[in-house]
Amino acid sequence: MTLFSRQSPVLVICRVMLAFSWIYQGMVPKIVCKSPGEVNLLAPVAPVYQVACSLITWMGYAEILFGILLLLTPSRWPFTMNIAVLLSLLGWVAVVEPGMFTLPFNPLTLNVALIGLSLIALQELRKQSADRTENT
Repeated sequence: MTLFSRQSPVLVICRVMLAFSWIYQGMVPKIVCKSPGEVNLLAPVAPVYQVACSLITWMGYAEILFGILLLLTPSRWPFTMNIAVLLSLLGWVAVVEPGMFTLPFNPLTLNVALIGLSLIALQELRKQSADRTENT
């Protein structure tokens, strides 16, 4: 039996896309490239550049781990947590760098899409749980 054999194709797609997004966002703009935008977003809490860079690296590793968790866990709570984190991040960007909402591929469009995938995953997990209950 494979890792995803008991999951609907829709749930697998949601898991893979969410995991990819978190792993990519943790790795590329935070660890590999150190995006200046990431540094700017941390300026209110880490005004020293070296501290901000260090925090961004650790955040990148945390995002990679969270992406792996979303991919592998059978639980619902990471998807609920994902929604809460993405809404919080949207609020942070709105306060710290509201101009980012006017850019192409901005945080609003990305986060709303990821929240939508999480809602679909939660619905699929509920259906999967209900199907198991009916079959017992």
